[in-house]
Amino acid sequence: MPKVQMYTTTICPYCVRAKYLLERKGVSYEEILIDSDYKQMRIMMQRSSRHTVPQIFIGDHHVGGYDELARLEAQGRLDALLAAASP
Repeated sequence: MPKVQMYTTTICPYCVRAKYLLERKGVSYEEILIDSDYKQMRIMMQRSSRHTVPQIFIGDHHVGGYDELARLEAQGRLDALLAAASP
């Protein structure tokens, strides 16, 4: 399974939803808190071209936020992305 990274903050309800969706599927992920880590915040913005959280990466693929993650799951495409992405 590819490496899953998620940039989050401690007060973000969409981050909680994204974590729950991944945990429900048995997917482990690396959580990168950006609340007070401005270096990681800049890295997230550079990687995603976005400034909102969560920002989710599966391997090198930028999924986007919770809405995009949930849409992939609803379309039945998330499992394939998890299986196909390179670590």
